[in-house]
Amino acid sequence: MLNVPTLWTVFVINFLALGLIWAYIVRSYPNFEAARFWTGSAFTAAAGAAFAMLRVVAVDSLLPLLAAGTFLIFAACLAAMGIKRFYGQGGTWLGTALITGLSFSGLAFFIFVHDSLMMRIAVYTIAQSLPLALSLKPLLSRQNGHINPGARLAGVVASIIIAIYVARLAGSLFGADISFVHFSPFQSAVILLLVFLSMALNFGFLLMAMDRLRNEVADLALLDDLTGVGNRRHLLQRLTEECARSERSGAPFALLVIDLDGFKAINDTHGHAAGDACLQHFTLMAQTRLRPGDMLARTGGDEFCVVLPASTVREGAMIARRIVDVCREDATQCVGADIPVSVSIGVAQWTREMGAFPDRLIASADHALYAAKKDGRNCHAIYDPASPPLAPELEAAIEQALRKIA
Repeated sequence: MLNVPTLWTVFVINFLALGLIWAYIVRSYPNFEAARFWTGSAFTAAAGAAFAMLRVVAVDSLLPLLAAGTFLIFAACLAAMGIKRFYGQGGTWLGTALITGLSFSGLAFFIFVHDSLMMRIAVYTIAQSLPLALSLKPLLSRQNGHINPGARLAGVVASIIIAIYVARLAGSLFGADISFVHFSPFQSAVILLLVFLSMALNFGFLLMAMDRLRNEVADLALLDDLTGVGNRRHLLQRLTEECARSERSGAPFALLVIDLDGFKAINDTHGHAAGDACLQHFTLMAQTRLRPGDMLARTGGDEFCVVLPASTVREGAMIARRIVDVCREDATQCVGADIPVSVSIGVAQWTREMGAFPDRLIASADHALYAAKKDGRNCHAIYDPASPPLAPELEAAIEQALRKIA
């Protein structure tokens, strides 16, 4: 049968291994702040377990017991802070300092001033359980309509750990000898269970991290590297969703297709770096004229699209006019080497005839865009189904643009 010193050794090795895993994650993903706290929690718990083992095998003093309890409580607080940071709730050091400081004072009092095992267990139970209990709500709640499997696992495991500590406290009230530094089959089983639960808790944290990093990678795959707005893939995904939604409900939505006027001349005259700066500047200007829920995407080169959910062609024309106006106002303020930006915009509205095919809506907006170009550029035009067909060369240009987007 395993004895308590051996189990505490397993505890130390377990937390050191977890700490090394988290340290590697911190090094690989330095912006993942929660991992720093979980790294600190693992190494701090390893130190606490080492002090507990020292009390059992080498030192006939209660000082290591005080250090062990304080370190393990601090580790629980760090783990809870990591959960808070993971969900962007900004756990502060003040709460951690208060819990750790008060628990240290309580343990010291009931060790050196008034020796009471039951009160030490009570202080330790409250201090260990409180940060974990405060973390249960975000772990077990839906976040943005999504349940993170790792968070649910961590929440369930944390609940079991709390239940074990509460049961241990209840046992001490009835006079049971359940100190973790004395040997008995029961103590050995509890320590072994806590080793397993600590690994399961950190495994839950790892699943949370993997889910977050996977989502970030998925988001990056839908963003344009230069401007930070949606890319072609994101645009088509959003248009497909809006078409399906409108086909079910009959509610309209609008699309703007935007082209920067004379962009090739900007690249040829000023260089590609200046062209890139113009694209970034236009992106910032356009975003100031969009509404919450509108989606701006760069489909390639100097071409952009704006998806306007739950909007008519009239509302789309208003947004297009705002974008053209802000570009005109900015152009009047250009001096010296500043490069003015002008745009042409085509506006189209989804209709039932288009169905669930985004390319039909894009073709309609492109039709309006070429009409705006024909009208002298630096303006917007609305798609009119009754308008005459485009010249064959313009039809070919639209077809080529659609193939690029698709």
